Amino acid sequence: MAARARGRRADWVPGRQEVIWIDCNPQAGREMREVHPFLVLSPHEFNDRTSLVVGLPMTTAAYNADNPFAVAAGPAPGRPAGRTSYVLCHQPKSFDWRARGGKPHPMKRLPDGPFAEACGVLNQIVQLG
Repeated sequence: MAARARGRRADWVPGRQEVIWIDCNPQAGREMREVHPFLVLSPHEFNDRTSLVVGLPMTTAAYNADNPFAVAAGPAPGRPAGRTSYVLCHQPKSFDWRARGGKPHPMKRLPDGPFAEACGVLNQIVQLG
């Protein structure tokens, strides 16, 4: 049997700057719950080897337009027109993407501008560099 082509579900591994679906349950307090888009910050090699992704959850909750820690990521695919996706830079998380059924999101990849902005806001919070 021929080797499976990269990109098929069985061979897929998320990479840095990709947007994936992730199940955030169980949650506690003000953490997000249920299945949400998630911006991957960790590199492909790390994600493959550890089954973990480090990143930031995303939401379309309109009140985030005034949240200084949320970055507008553009129109939300599959949502009513006018809905914006926001990256929540104040909620960095690590998830086992395989155990939580991670899969590609229709947005596929965050554009370079919003990705750099999200990394910059996160860095203001955690002050790594």
